[in-house]
Amino acid sequence: MLLSVLILALQSVRRNLLRSFLTILGIVIGVSAVITMVTLGNGATQAIQTQISSLGSNLLMVMPGQRQPGGGGGGGGVPQFTEADGLAIQSQIGGVAAVAPQGRASVTVVANGRNWATTVVGSTNEWFEAGNWKLAGGREFDLDEQRAGAAVCVVGETVRRELYGGTAGRTGLGEWLRVKQFSCSVVGILASKGQGGMGDQDDTVLLPLHTLQRRVTGSRKVSMLMVSMQEGSDSGPLKASLRQLLRERRKLAEGEDDNFNIFDTQQLAETLSGTMGVLTDLLGAVAAVSLLVGGIGIMNIMLVSVTERTREIGLRLAVGALESEVLLQFLIEAVVLSAFGGIVGVIIATVASYWLSTLMGVPYAFDLSINVLAMLFSALIGVVFGFFPARNAARMDPIVALRHE
Repeated sequence: MLLSVLILALQSVRRNLLRSFLTILGIVIGVSAVITMVTLGNGATQAIQTQISSLGSNLLMVMPGQRQPGGGGGGGGVPQFTEADGLAIQSQIGGVAAVAPQGRASVTVVANGRNWATTVVGSTNEWFEAGNWKLAGGREFDLDEQRAGAAVCVVGETVRRELYGGTAGRTGLGEWLRVKQFSCSVVGILASKGQGGMGDQDDTVLLPLHTLQRRVTGSRKVSMLMVSMQEGSDSGPLKASLRQLLRERRKLAEGEDDNFNIFDTQQLAETLSGTMGVLTDLLGAVAAVSLLVGGIGIMNIMLVSVTERTREIGLRLAVGALESEVLLQFLIEAVVLSAFGGIVGVIIATVASYWLSTLMGVPYAFDLSINVLAMLFSALIGVVFGFFPARNAARMDPIVALRHE
């Protein structure tokens, strides 16, 4: 019986292809919108997590700045850090893998007859571990170069490409790079990280910290301390110990506000991921409203179909068809329409999500669960919104139905 009812339902759908297509249009739009929004939201979340993790794993960034009422921060008049602060953190706090004091300045570098405005960073070799940097070629600074403030540097991929990339056979290693009034030898090339939350991460030149202080900034102060935690370390107690140590070294009295800020990249990633998750759910919920609109469209068309086929229904009931068979026939028609709309919606969403992910520069995060859920929900809409028209058809009086013009 079920097979025959299914065949009848499919024949009815095929007889009115254009109307059937217009009926499922709301379901198609709803399913494709939900899946596309959720997929793009998941991709954006992954992109944020990747960008933050590229800054460094288990990284704490300590920067001078007085926290202002309302959550802002300002560095005006606040004392900077020194290299000694980094050494104190390394020796006195457990669970610390590496501490990299960092200074930076924006300068124009010149090489190979070209110039390029970039950011020059001064730090120690711990900078590579703390910032999760790898070398594509060359080497790190040796101990004597760091102590003496030697004229050596490691350049990022963007700087290498802009200054040396146009010359065949030249990688930049062993070349000379002029920074302000002095020239330094390129001893290493950083592996590319690409774009990050703070711009192009490859647009940088790394100098030994003492070189930057003596030849570029003229100050022994550092603008940030990068503290990398050991794997498995609990950031809560470590941040509390770090805060206490820095308060002591900066001679802050009890009750006096901190004049520095500690940013936990892992915590930041979790916060941003949670925020993106909420936004994704919200967008999915808004898009799901169109599914309900599509369900109302299905109910409307099914009521019209029942009215058009009143004599057919009366004839079936008169020759012995059960009410349950008529109910099942129209219910299956509604489910077939909504399920087919769900399938088309999934196909459109897959193509649209992949295209938009490429266009937006975020990963394509295929989620099987949301695709299956959208399909099941579209079929459920067919059951819910198709039941009322199907019940009306099943409860018709055969004599009245046969008299219908």
